[in-house]
Amino acid sequence: MICLVIGRMSDIMIVIDYTDIERGKNTMELQRLLSYTRKAVDDYSMINSGDKIAVGISGGKDSLTLLYALHGLRRFYPNNFEIEAVTVNAGIEGMDFSPISRLCDELDVNYTVIDTDIYDIVYNIRRESNPCALCAKLRKGAFNKKAAELGCNKIAYAHHKDDVIETFMMSLLLEGRVHTFSPVTYLERSGLTLIRPLIYVNEADVIGFRNKYNLPVVKNLCPADGETRREYAKNLIKSLNKDLPGTHDRIFTAILNGTFDGWDGRISHKHTRT
Repeated sequence: MICLVIGRMSDIMIVIDYTDIERGKNTMELQRLLSYTRKAVDDYSMINSGDKIAVGISGGKDSLTLLYALHGLRRFYPNNFEIEAVTVNAGIEGMDFSPISRLCDELDVNYTVIDTDIYDIVYNIRRESNPCALCAKLRKGAFNKKAAELGCNKIAYAHHKDDVIETFMMSLLLEGRVHTFSPVTYLERSGLTLIRPLIYVNEADVIGFRNKYNLPVVKNLCPADGETRREYAKNLIKSLNKDLPGTHDRIFTAILNGTFDGWDGRISHKHTRT
């Protein structure tokens, strides 16, 4: 039996029995997560041997699930790769990332926190009417710079299937274009390649994984949290899916089978067509 402690909260120890995973027993939530992650990684050739990947850790359920997924995938995946966990601390008072630090120690993953004044710049100095756009730009810049300093050639974001669909709806309704982000994006300015290994994972599965394994989620104290246009798109899709069951999955299928930039390179899709 091969076991690994992957997390600890208070007196709760989270143990994954990798032998059982290989036999298809127990821990089905983790097995499904690893299966979806590997399929995305394979379909879009996200990881090559020798890659060093900086994983963006906000402290939320999505980024912690991604950390667990890539950490677990390293055991099975034929291409050897390294991961670094990186958090951009925007300087919001009261946010404590020490549970993430303890988790990374137990996972034996190097963890870096970048302390910044982003919150002060956005809310107090610039007084932005649309704070999310500038905040995201500054956080990405700090993250990419640190990833390069750590010797990483790739960065990983925790966008899941729901994020793909919500971005599509936001682009359609707010920008008048049919678009969503790509599974893999080369960032010319930084020379890094951005990958999104959770694109096949439903948010509901992320929530289930968080609950089952007691992920040490750090509550987001940003005043704009839950009041964004993305939240509007999320609620709209929920409403459509309630009135027309299956809408959520049909939109994602349309994205997969369409001609969106970066999505038409799916390996399994090419094999199906040939």
